[in-house]
Amino acid sequence: MPSDGRMEEMMMKKIATDKAPAAIGPYSQGIVAGDFFFASGQIPINPATGEIEGTDITAQAELVMKNVGELLAAAGADYTKVVKTTCFLADMGDFAAFNEVYAKYFTEKPARSCVAVKTLPKNVLCEVEVIACLA
Repeated sequence: MPSDGRMEEMMMKKIATDKAPAAIGPYSQGIVAGDFFFASGQIPINPATGEIEGTDITAQAELVMKNVGELLAAAGADYTKVVKTTCFLADMGDFAAFNEVYAKYFTEKPARSCVAVKTLPKNVLCEVEVIACLA
């Protein structure tokens, strides 16, 4: 096995697409490691404008799911390959409305955690990260 960093390069690949929001910090949009894709959390940013869109949970969740879908596509996957999601809500009172949007996209019902947090980046209402199996 190479010991000069080449093994890491062979096993991990950064995923980047202009069809999803650019990373706004020191992280990647996503990483493929072996047979798995790990997506950074997505918030309701329009990738074309860099602006937050949607004023309610339904509109924001729709854009989040579309952004997640673009990252999955860039990694060679889709929603059916997702094995785990982590969902962050600014208000657990939005849980039912968020679930309605979520259920349209994650029809295979992957494992999931959903928590309310004090504040999300840019004061959005939701954020979703996923892990997908590429095999």
